[in-house]
Amino acid sequence: MTTGHRITVERGDRRVRVVRDGRVLAESDRALVLHETGCPARWYIPPEDVRLDLLTPSATHTYCPFKGTASYWSLPDAPDLVWSYPDPKPAVAPIKDHLCFYDTDVDGPRAGV
Repeated sequence: MTTGHRITVERGDRRVRVVRDGRVLAESDRALVLHETGCPARWYIPPEDVRLDLLTPSATHTYCPFKGTASYWSLPDAPDLVWSYPDPKPAVAPIKDHLCFYDTDVDGPRAGV
């Protein structure tokens, strides 16, 4: 890691609910929270708790030197709304295959963000 840069992953202590246009896309009490220097906390949700049937894989991939290469999913009206790390760096291995939504889409009093 770069000097001063830090990432931690821990089990969340709240129920996370992702809602878009009144439709629940994910709901979990097993989400992981990733804290990274200079970034907001991100909730990574197990795929079993995400409505994958509503998402379409995207051709988009991005690279983070601390986490690895991310793959993205979209809704018809929301491109690249969701991402995950299918082969994350060892320091963040617990987030493997968990899905993360932009925090503007993590909603409700139980979301914890």
